[in-house]
Amino acid sequence: MTRTILLTAGGTGGHLFPAQALAGELQRRGHVVELATDERADKYGAAFPARKVHLIASETLRGRSPVNLAKTAISLAKGTLQARAVLKNLKPEVVVGFGGYPTFPPMFAARLTRTPSILHESNAVMGRANKMLAGSVSALATSLPLVNADPELEARTVETGNPVRDAVMDVAGSAYPVLNETGPIHLLVFGGSQGARFFSDCVPSALGQLPLALKSRIHLVQQCRAEDLERVRAAYQACGVEANLHTFFQDMPARISNAHLVISRSGASTLSELTVIGRPSILVPLPGAIDQDQLANAQGLAKVGGAWPVAQKDLTPERLCEDLVHLFDSPNILKTAADAALSQGKPDAVKRLADLVERVAAGEAIVEGTHS
Repeated sequence: MTRTILLTAGGTGGHLFPAQALAGELQRRGHVVELATDERADKYGAAFPARKVHLIASETLRGRSPVNLAKTAISLAKGTLQARAVLKNLKPEVVVGFGGYPTFPPMFAARLTRTPSILHESNAVMGRANKMLAGSVSALATSLPLVNADPELEARTVETGNPVRDAVMDVAGSAYPVLNETGPIHLLVFGGSQGARFFSDCVPSALGQLPLALKSRIHLVQQCRAEDLERVRAAYQACGVEANLHTFFQDMPARISNAHLVISRSGASTLSELTVIGRPSILVPLPGAIDQDQLANAQGLAKVGGAWPVAQKDLTPERLCEDLVHLFDSPNILKTAADAALSQGKPDAVKRLADLVERVAAGEAIVEGTHS
């Protein structure tokens, strides 16, 4: 039976990529999918498989001054009215939210119109927007066990995993690249805008300190901010490291698959891709985050031996150089970590989540607890 489903996600890759994966799966099942998001999604919109994209007003809470609170409230109220009009016109069987403040107006409008809804939490710690919305949803889908779970939500919680894009599935579980004593070492470094700046400062110095025999084997792929590209390129040329630098890699899943080691932030989408593909990583959680969600994500993967988390304040070039020498001199350690990461992957997450969407759309009550 064909259903009409409205997806809503904040306009960043971390929120849009799992929504994009779900949209593709729902369309393959014959359903009609539309997307509600904010203007930041423009760079992803062309690739998003939706019949229509609705831009909804929203605002992140920036400080607690009366002026900021008023601006946020006005923007969210405007967005709720816009979203309610979309729901009245579209009449979806279910609304699925993927986090971020742009999801608040459509999800709140779903509550006002009594439209069934699902909230997907991709991190191990529930975000602030999702916390405000979770109490009224038909089901809560999680990627990982929540460290701050609300006992009252347990009966409506289903651990589906975090859907990954088709490009990730194309290389899911691919064999770990052979790493011998003389061959090339493929190192991948990325981390979004904030991560890219820190890594642009730290990694060139660390690689420059490597022993010459090891440094000459490094084949580096690194994401950099546009304003940092030339200085980082010059730094690698000066220390003799072969580096492929860009502001954005369209083929990131293939790059991950080719890597012997990844250095990155520990956002939910990054960890989902690392575990579905199966690659070891040095994870540097975003510091100063209110919810510390990236720290919880990294610690979860570290517990099974799939990653090595390091606080940004502790990751000096000297420390990173020592860690890289140790890991690249011990290929068995990297291979074991790759296998451990792969053991945590949920390549069927998109099918699990699509199954849940169909169940909620059909009016089924979700009462089974924390696993699908």
